[in-house]
Amino acid sequence: MRTVGYCRVSTDKQADRGVSLEAQTEKIKAMAVVQGVELAEMIVDAGESAKSLDRPGLQRLLAMVAAGEVKTVIVAKLDRLTRSVKDLADLLESFNRRAVALVSIAESLDTQSAAGRLVLNVMTAVSQWEREAIGERTRDAMAHKKAAGQRVGTLPFGFGVAGDGVHLVEDVREQEMLRRMNQLRDLGLPLRRVAEELNRSGFRTRRGTEWGVESIHKLIGRAA
Repeated sequence: MRTVGYCRVSTDKQADRGVSLEAQTEKIKAMAVVQGVELAEMIVDAGESAKSLDRPGLQRLLAMVAAGEVKTVIVAKLDRLTRSVKDLADLLESFNRRAVALVSIAESLDTQSAAGRLVLNVMTAVSQWEREAIGERTRDAMAHKKAAGQRVGTLPFGFGVAGDGVHLVEDVREQEMLRRMNQLRDLGLPLRRVAEELNRSGFRTRRGTEWGVESIHKLIGRAA
């Protein structure tokens, strides 16, 4: 079985940040010399994002791993493989099933050793925690903005943006439509009839089109 290097850049601009293909290749070759192994092949993904594992070079590497042709994979940095904690865990599982070691130069990691596997597992757990913490902070911030009457995400029907460009104010025409929808619904009319009555009265959606059952279903109950 062989030792294989893997390089990736998403844009040419990454050369300015020290992760050009040339820089990665030199680091990987140097690591192969340090480990006393022959580098059989350098697999390259140029102009490929780390958002997905669906990259030509990486898919070829995974096929080689599945075929039992690889003993060790060397990368200059873990984010050259992926920036996703989940995808990294999947890759490690795939490598472990085939007893393939992952060596990452920037992080000084080598999963051939128990210590290397432990450090990588801790890093993965911390990265996952950080992502979840960021998500929680984002949700809290959005909830705070919403409670303060500020716009969050898509502008809700029935409201417009105030002159300060931040807070929401009621849109008189849209609020009138919302009240009419609920009045008709309270009379027991099916959504189809509610739509017909609104369209007959000259009411239109925000896009200027006639009302349909699905659109009304999403808005029923929002009247101020």
